[in-house]
Amino acid sequence: MKKLTTVLIVILTISLTSNTLAQKFCAKAGLNLSNILMKDNDENYSEDFKINLGFHVGATMQFPISGLFSFETGLLFSTKGFSSKTEVPFDGETINYKGVMNLYYIDVPLMAKVTFDGGNISYFGELGPYFGLGLFGKTKTEFTYNGDTETDKSDIEWGSDKDNDLLKRIDSGLTIGAGIIIINALQIGLSYDLGLANISTITDGGSKIKNRVFRISIGYRFGNK
Repeated sequence: MKKLTTVLIVILTISLTSNTLAQKFCAKAGLNLSNILMKDNDENYSEDFKINLGFHVGATMQFPISGLFSFETGLLFSTKGFSSKTEVPFDGETINYKGVMNLYYIDVPLMAKVTFDGGNISYFGELGPYFGLGLFGKTKTEFTYNGDTETDKSDIEWGSDKDNDLLKRIDSGLTIGAGIIIINALQIGLSYDLGLANISTITDGGSKIKNRVFRISIGYRFGNK
């Protein structure tokens, strides 16, 4: 994991210092609204899952292909996961359950971008794959019954061993997005990450876990005008 992260950082650093290709560097951050798909051949367990609030922060670099088209990549530190809340009747009382899974990733987008020049306000759309590396994660569950609350916290075990690990570390999927650029500097965008990789270590019975993330971003662009 450390080697892959180092390689990604080196690639971005080379991009940032390139005077011949790099045209637009954008520092960005924003809000993540994440969820996951969790199902097998018999049941969709994520039907009652709730949105988990999180964030992303990072930078992208845009490489022009023509006046209309460009290629964009970068590094984003991004949260994923889900939350849940249910009430279950038991013995004349109610058991209240709350749960949250917070996952932290480094994501690398590889986007084809089209930008329409509108003067002070330009418009863009983008589409392409992303690749993610799970860094760390935590789960928290809380049960309340008859006035007593029990809380449990645990770290995510990453790997491919279904007996010892919970999630595979490598994620990938498709990103689609759109937004506006104000005075060629301030960028506001919306995007959706559709996870295509099955990150579940258990695949028996068609078991699947896939990430879903909606992002709202604000960025500032540096570079040639």
